[in-house]
Amino acid sequence: VHWTAEEKSAITSIWNKVDVPAVGSEALSRLLIVYPWTQRFFTSFGNLSNAAAIQSNAQVKAHGKKVFTAFGDAVKNPEAVKETFAKLSELHCDKLHVDPINFKLLGQILITVLAAHFGKEFTPHVQASYQKLVSVVAHALAHRYH
Repeated sequence: VHWTAEEKSAITSIWNKVDVPAVGSEALSRLLIVYPWTQRFFTSFGNLSNAAAIQSNAQVKAHGKKVFTAFGDAVKNPEAVKETFAKLSELHCDKLHVDPINFKLLGQILITVLAAHFGKEFTPHVQASYQKLVSVVAHALAHRYH
């Protein structure tokens, strides 16, 4: 995937302002609330019975931070996303058996959360750049499934 300087700049200009624990928690919480069938991958997280329980769940918050800390690696080096996520692809495919559509869903949720957090700063150009990045990350995570 070719990345222009403008795309990289658009992505990093926003990501440098992201509160990863907060955005990670919100994004994962939204995934579990909006797409409740994704909860089956998180049965060990305890109470996920309603939105309030999910949003206050310490394990959801911690995992959201972990997921989006890893996403930050893609932001730092978008040319090496496939390599960066190779082990995570293997884990999610071979051990966790996560349906790869969930990677795309989480990417869309991230874009929603970033748009909500950054408002006018999250321009169509920034959104397009993030759309490209989350698509590349989702594809990299699904690579092991192919």
